[in-house]
Amino acid sequence: MVKQPKGKADFGLPPSLWRPVANGLAIALILIAIAWAMNLPRMLNLGFYPQQFFAAILACALSIAFLTMPADRTSQRTMLPWYDVVLSIASIITVAFIAVNYPELVLKIFSQPMAVWLPGLIVTLLVLEALRRATGWALVIIIAAFLAYALFGDLVPGRLQGRPQTWQLLAGYMAFDSNGILGLPLSVAATVVITFILFGTLLATTGGTRFFTDAAMLGMGRFRGGSMKIAVLASGLFGSVSGSAVANVVGTGVITIPMIKRDGYPAHKAAAIEAVASTGGQLMPPVMGASAFLMAEFLAIPYSTIVAAALVPAILYYVALFIQADLEAARMGIKAMPKSELPAGRTVIVGSHFVAAFAVLIYALFVLRWQPERAALLGAVALIATSLVFGYQGNRPSLKALFSSLSTTGHSVVEIILISAASGLVIGVLNVTGLSFNLTYALVEVGGGSAIVLLFLSAIVCIILGMGLPTLGVYVLLAALVAPALVKVGIEPIAAHLYVLYFGMMSMITPPIALAAFAAASIARSAPMATGWAAMKFGWSAYVIPVLFVFSPTLILIGEPFEITIAIITAGMGVWLISAALAGYFSTQLTPMTRLLFGLCGLLALVPAGAFEGAVWSDLIGVAGGVALMALNVMRNRLAVRSEEAA
Repeated sequence: MVKQPKGKADFGLPPSLWRPVANGLAIALILIAIAWAMNLPRMLNLGFYPQQFFAAILACALSIAFLTMPADRTSQRTMLPWYDVVLSIASIITVAFIAVNYPELVLKIFSQPMAVWLPGLIVTLLVLEALRRATGWALVIIIAAFLAYALFGDLVPGRLQGRPQTWQLLAGYMAFDSNGILGLPLSVAATVVITFILFGTLLATTGGTRFFTDAAMLGMGRFRGGSMKIAVLASGLFGSVSGSAVANVVGTGVITIPMIKRDGYPAHKAAAIEAVASTGGQLMPPVMGASAFLMAEFLAIPYSTIVAAALVPAILYYVALFIQADLEAARMGIKAMPKSELPAGRTVIVGSHFVAAFAVLIYALFVLRWQPERAALLGAVALIATSLVFGYQGNRPSLKALFSSLSTTGHSVVEIILISAASGLVIGVLNVTGLSFNLTYALVEVGGGSAIVLLFLSAIVCIILGMGLPTLGVYVLLAALVAPALVKVGIEPIAAHLYVLYFGMMSMITPPIALAAFAAASIARSAPMATGWAAMKFGWSAYVIPVLFVFSPTLILIGEPFEITIAIITAGMGVWLISAALAGYFSTQLTPMTRLLFGLCGLLALVPAGAFEGAVWSDLIGVAGGVALMALNVMRNRLAVRSEEAA
């Protein structure tokens, strides 16, 4: 008997039938989001609850998921089996029923009629199954544990005991309440995230990604270790508008990793640099894996405040990586790229309209103070208009390609929408059971009221919970479970949320489950664990900087301008010194004792002046000692060169 190939089926709908439907739903999803961002319903005097709009987005996403994602995640979709046809149709019908009847049924949650709990139960199961197909079992198991707690939390002893719930009430609450599936995470994904990902897709369609890669090559390729620096810049730029560290590794790593390996760099270190650079994109404004927008909603503060707070730590992260790449190249004698491989100098000029589109986006966000989704749409319009006029390297996007970007974006946001809807289940459980309040006090008690102990425990919890989860899912979990405990012990709320985001994202490069590092290792054909340990070394700053801005918020731009300026300068010096110590090289090879001294001075300089009383003196000692060590190393190198010349 011949075994049927995996992913094949003898029955079902052929791609010629289901693919146009999936593409049509993807386009509809984006058009609905654009209409909402443009405030079209209000302009037409149409009264809708926001949850009705979110439901329309979710209906499209669920149906697309069942049409395009096979039940076996390891297989490839060919024929569409009958059960996925049923699930796709059920998604549309069930969520459409919720959307149409929302104004009436939302008032009947606690009376628990079948018209409330039955669609609630169905949509919950559909979301979990679609999420499993999109992301795997990890997030599904976590959410299932929360739902089980909601049903049986009253049986849990001690501080974590929850309020009892019936399954009918829970199902209705999750489907109709604004704290459930149609709640805050989905609202951010359906509005802000979709429009920013559309901007990123259009950037790729119009040649913008190629321009930024060329610009990075032109700017860094002529220096030592140029290939590594190109990877840092290109991955950082793409990652800042990407929604996934792993996707960014795959997207840019196929170009940068072979380039770095060709220059003579070890495969595992080439993969590690790419993984760290791509992961940092989730910490760099403007998108930050969609967590920046959700953070603004959680904290009820302007999005611009989140961007300002996240900017300096993210820059320090990339400065540390850039310096290590440079010093590693110097230590290994890796030269600049051949001039024949560098793009023409006019690259920056002919592609300047891409920069102009970003300028329009930033102007709308921070000067006009538009809502992020409207600002992203304006940036997208500017990008389309300038690309049609100027193009890039003789190529202009066709109208067909631009229209196809709608479908591409629709497919690419499905996973984020599913994660957001599932995250609403977690928030719903936290609210309906009181678990959020109970867990906050439990963590504070375990930490003994000590901020230092609690920070240490929180970092471990964040890394563990973040393993195997996408950025948005990581942040929602940690913002709901861990951040409130940090705020309870007196930590600045925005610092607490950035802290959990940083350590949650470090799970991407921290063994044993380092998804970004492992993805890069598969491209580099290096050992996954060796790549993970190397990534931890290159990404060391992300384990340290969050602790610093928690104790001294000057690094997130909270404080007096003079204090902020000094903190940034000394932190930059500290990053430089520690990076040199880790690389074992400055202008010459460092001895073990000199490396130790570089590291100690770097740690002293890193500590912001406001961290504790007398910290200003540690800064002065660290900076002065670091400058002296640098000067001595440079002088030693010059003497060595002169001796060689004399000989």
